[in-house]
Amino acid sequence: MSLHFFERVYALVQEIPCGKVATYGQIARLAGAPRCARQVGYALHANPRPGEIPCHRVVNRFGFVSPAFAFGGAEAQSALLRAEGVEVSGDGKVDLGVYGWRI
Repeated sequence: MSLHFFERVYALVQEIPCGKVATYGQIARLAGAPRCARQVGYALHANPRPGEIPCHRVVNRFGFVSPAFAFGGAEAQSALLRAEGVEVSGDGKVDLGVYGWRI
């Protein structure tokens, strides 16, 4: 994937509102590459501006936080989401019906 793709991913993730989450696949589709959900994950793992690009707002297609969250693991991602008012279950799942970003 190109640096251009990563920048599209970062721009889209910055649009996710506080208190909402998106999936890797959703970001891939919006970036024009619907089969590139893993590449979205790679881009977020390499997030060059973690305080600015809220990669913690991206979860898997079932709503689970990432055990490999680059900035502190699943507990750190869950804590960041909870701080924004997103309910995260004990097993790390977010209800996409309630907290999913609709665009």
